[in-house]
Amino acid sequence: MTLPRTSIDQWAVLAAVVDQGGFAQAGAALHRSQSAVSYTLARLQEALEVPLLAIEGRKAVLTPHGTALLKRARPLVRELQTLERLAHSLKQGWEPQLKLAVDGAFPRTRLLTILAELQGLCPETDIQFSEEIMSGAEQAIREASADVVVTTRVPEGFLSEPLFDVTFTVVARTDHPLLKLDHRLTAADLAAHLQVVVRDSGVKQPRDEGWLGAQRRCTVSSLDASLATVQAGLAYAWLPEHLIQEPLVEGTLRVLPLELGSSRRVPLHLVLVQPELAGPAARAAMACFRRHVPRTQEGEEAL
Repeated sequence: MTLPRTSIDQWAVLAAVVDQGGFAQAGAALHRSQSAVSYTLARLQEALEVPLLAIEGRKAVLTPHGTALLKRARPLVRELQTLERLAHSLKQGWEPQLKLAVDGAFPRTRLLTILAELQGLCPETDIQFSEEIMSGAEQAIREASADVVVTTRVPEGFLSEPLFDVTFTVVARTDHPLLKLDHRLTAADLAAHLQVVVRDSGVKQPRDEGWLGAQRRCTVSSLDASLATVQAGLAYAWLPEHLIQEPLVEGTLRVLPLELGSSRRVPLHLVLVQPELAGPAARAAMACFRRHVPRTQEGEEAL
């Protein structure tokens, strides 16, 4: 039997240099000195007798050989990381920490009920929750920065199960100028007024969503802030029906009468990010979300 001449550590360092954009940045991410990073990669290239990196200007880039080899090495690095985390999970029994990332469109009252139920089921687990907007939940899945994620889109390569659809409706305060027009509103009507939109919480692959045709926009960080802006009479916005139900009943907000598209449905999906590592707390969270999927009397999913 011949032992490998290279180590997982060396390949992980190479991946860090490529992902972080340089030796110094990789050193900072790995908590190593730049010279230690350089030494590790020098030993890797000596062992392989193949050049992996080339210097272009001030940046180290992969050679064609390096590209091909790192592509094969990345799954090995991830598999060893998974193995180590699994060992830790087995040692701990109930996870010491459970991270949930939930799209901001998920109904707040239902989410609080789920969190309270989880605290009762796993009182020794530290539950960390983050509210994500648009691509933020997808990023949490790709980076495995959360254990259980509720998202509007599922990245390629991950399994999910549908929860329910959230309906977004365009609304404004009752005295908004758009509500004084005597015709069904067009895109041109909307474009002339301030629209409030919510900033994407993801930073790696941010995306735009919905109608963004207004000439002026007010960007906020949460759906609650968007609602407050609309209630102040400053703008109009598409907001989840569960968030605007009370103001609509009270008559402080009204639905804008658009020619088309006054509402749109956004599907929510439930993802167990790393099923092979999932402990009892993560699986309990999945069960809680499933239990609290709303249904109509006819058995159809609804808000």
